[in-house]
Amino acid sequence: MTHGTAIVTGGSGILGLAIGRALRADGWPVLLVDLSEGVTKAAAGIGAQGVQADLTEPAARADLVAKAGSVGALVNCAGIGRVVPFFDTDEALWDAMLHVNLTVPMRLSQAVARVMADQSGGVIVNIASVSGQQASRGRVAYGTSKAGLIHLTKQMAVELAEHGIRCNAVAPGPVEGPLAKHHPPEQRQRYLETIPQARYAEAPEIAEAVRFLVSDGASNITGHCLNVDGGWQVAGV
Repeated sequence: MTHGTAIVTGGSGILGLAIGRALRADGWPVLLVDLSEGVTKAAAGIGAQGVQADLTEPAARADLVAKAGSVGALVNCAGIGRVVPFFDTDEALWDAMLHVNLTVPMRLSQAVARVMADQSGGVIVNIASVSGQQASRGRVAYGTSKAGLIHLTKQMAVELAEHGIRCNAVAPGPVEGPLAKHHPPEQRQRYLETIPQARYAEAPEIAEAVRFLVSDGASNITGHCLNVDGGWQVAGV
């Protein structure tokens, strides 16, 4: 049974919107949050509420939690990613990647968990990446931020269990969408040759993993990172 609002950050992006749609299908009241002003229109399209906010700002996070009221689920989907070689990763890029992909989810989860702890509990799902589990060229900042997010998920699961809060992560591999269109043909071919299922994931497949993890069917699952990558990570390539 759902209880409270489901907050989904990065809500106007392909993954955030797919997750919001899947949760709406299960009857959740959904609040999509995004830096883009298009989030209001995107949310209306799935029968959800949309809020434009810069979650790197503490005041914006506090306002969001107050607006949401009772919160049953939080999905930290917002993030940034760039492919930059080690020697070209400057301080600004490093700081931005770690702040948006790791610090903001931690601080927002902290604020939401306080609300959940005063209720009957809740569920937090962090959208990580297989890049947080295996190294690859050009992912020193992105991969490190996602590795941190996976470990943060485990820490949260341990410390928040006594408050009835479950915390899990979903780690996608390559996903079809706007970002994938920028993959050079040789990169796409390399992915297709190394992913056992020989295809990119679709956004609704990521959403279904989140949908399961916030459901009562996952009531005894916490501290887990669920890969949705066509077997890419376990293939060890």
